[in-house]
This record gives sequence, structure tokens and C-alpha cells, in this order.
Amino acid sequence: MSRFTFAAFLSALALGAASPVLAATEVKEVEVSIDLNAINNPQAATVWSNIATDLQNAIVGRITDRIDSDGVKISVDINEVELANSFQSAMGIADSKLAGRINISSETDNTKFATYDLDVSFDQAYLPAGTDITVLTIESPVYYATMVEIFAERVVENLD
Repeated sequence: MSRFTFAAFLSALALGAASPVLAATEVKEVEVSIDLNAINNPQAATVWSNIATDLQNAIVGRITDRIDSDGVKISVDINEVELANSFQSAMGIADSKLAGRINISSETDNTKFATYDLDVSFDQAYLPAGTDITVLTIESPVYYATMVEIFAERVVENLD
């Protein structure tokens, strides 16, 4: 290898090492809230009673390798009206959705702030193999788990 080629090779290595690597956003805290008292349909409130805890766990489960004390805080406020409306909808589960407002904030990085509305509909979901969609209802555990999982997935996708 000539001196010039070797020098060019070393320069390329140095530039590669110095170039910034886009790191995944690290997370300090995840908080999910819902006011179940705001849902005027008692059956809907019963079905969705654990949504805050389940959604928080689903999000945390996707970011375990990104937890850091200097990371961002993810706050999710589930839209109670959308839950009730979806539950009462006579159009079927394909038209139902889970909606909420997401806030991303950081105590240490002024570039890590965002607020957006997120809604996912059941027709975007991937069902477990063998699921009989003809008997699936909004009260089904498969429906519930699927909606929680797809919502958590979208929150994490929007971090970066």
C-alpha cells in the first residue's frame, strides 16, 4: 500500500470515528393516565380499567435497553371519550380506535420536546395466528391486548 493510500485510509477511519452516531432516544420515565370516571359507559370502563398500567408496561417493555436517568419523560393521556365512543360503536371492531395525547419532555436536553396526538385503529393491528375474527368483539382479551401493543409500538417508533 502506498503512503498516499495508507494516509487516505487512516483519514477515512478517523472521519468515520468522528462522525456522529444517531443514538436512540433514552428514556427516564413513562407515565400513562386515564380518567375512567369520565367514561359514562360502565361496560367500557370495566373493559378498559387496566389500560394505564398495561400500556405503561407495554411501552417500558419496548425500551428496556434505552433507560437512562438523563433520558426523556414520556407522558400519555388516554382520550376517555374515544374509548367510550369506540366501545359504543355499532360499526364493528375494525372501526374502533385507541387515542391519546403524547408528551415527550427532557430536563437536560432542550431538543427533546414534543407533543402529538396518536390514535391507532384496530384495522392496523396484527392479530395472533389462528385468531377467529368473526367472533372477536371489543370485549375480547385479544382485541384489548392488540390495541395496547400497537399503541405502545407507535409511541416508541415516534421517539426518534
